[in-house]
Amino acid sequence: MIASFSVYPIGEGTGLSRFVKKGIAVVKESGYPYEVGAMSTSVETPGLDALFDLVKKVHAAHVAEGAKRIVIDLKVDDRRDKEATMVSKKLAVI
Repeated sequence: MIASFSVYPIGEGTGLSRFVKKGIAVVKESGYPYEVGAMSTSVETPGLDALFDLVKKVHAAHVAEGAKRIVIDLKVDDRRDKEATMVSKKLAVI
């Protein structure tokens, strides 16, 4: 399963890098393949439960950093007809 997500606090000013760094550390610790982009992070997980657990941990990291309001944007590609990875999706279009 491939997902792209952004987790960010609202009302914390214009510089949010301290929150993003905490979230990316959680993703890195998960051991799942991931890529950090300019506007979101993509990750490959074995399934929806693992993905939601990861997003919940990133959310918790933002709360621990002091966020009072958090927005989560999540896109999920649950391909069932063949195996797909972040690399295979990119190679299909270049």
